[in-house]
Amino acid sequence: MARTSMRMSAEERRESVIRAAMIEFARGGYRGTSTEAIARRVGVSQPYLFRLFPSKQAIFEAAADRCIEETWRVFDEASAGLTGEAAAEAMSGAYMGLVEDREQLMMQMQIYVSVFAAGMAGEDGIGQTARKRWEDLFDRVRIRLGGDVKDATQFFAYGMLTNTLVALGYPRDHRIWEGLGEHEGGE
Repeated sequence: MARTSMRMSAEERRESVIRAAMIEFARGGYRGTSTEAIARRVGVSQPYLFRLFPSKQAIFEAAADRCIEETWRVFDEASAGLTGEAAAEAMSGAYMGLVEDREQLMMQMQIYVSVFAAGMAGEDGIGQTARKRWEDLFDRVRIRLGGDVKDATQFFAYGMLTNTLVALGYPRDHRIWEGLGEHEGGE
């Protein structure tokens, strides 16, 4: 009987690095996360990590890309075949489930903070990548909602408020959630 190998392919290892990086960056941000911590979480050496990704920035960009793409995947699955208000409600409900994963939410928040901090330091590569991916997400949602920019803007505005309330730890039955009502957005 042939023995199957337990070794991961480079692509599987790369996926492991992205997942680990999302956790580490969510907890420590771009500046506060070492590549050593990411390598340790994956169980590889730093030199091997840099064979998979050319830099810490490339790892962060891959993690940010995955975070934003995961948000779209959740929106897309929840609203498949829907448009307009029905799509908004489906995506909003699904988003609440997504942000209950604190690391997903914190990674999202770290993207914004990291883009700002890198921009202040004159390093715009992270910002360029993140803005492009976020713009893609906005456009996908806009199209799913029916194409109106105002509807998409409102959806994302409610989503950012949702992020804030979840990050601050307000329980869902707290009075501050009442204003969102049926319009809980997604981000």
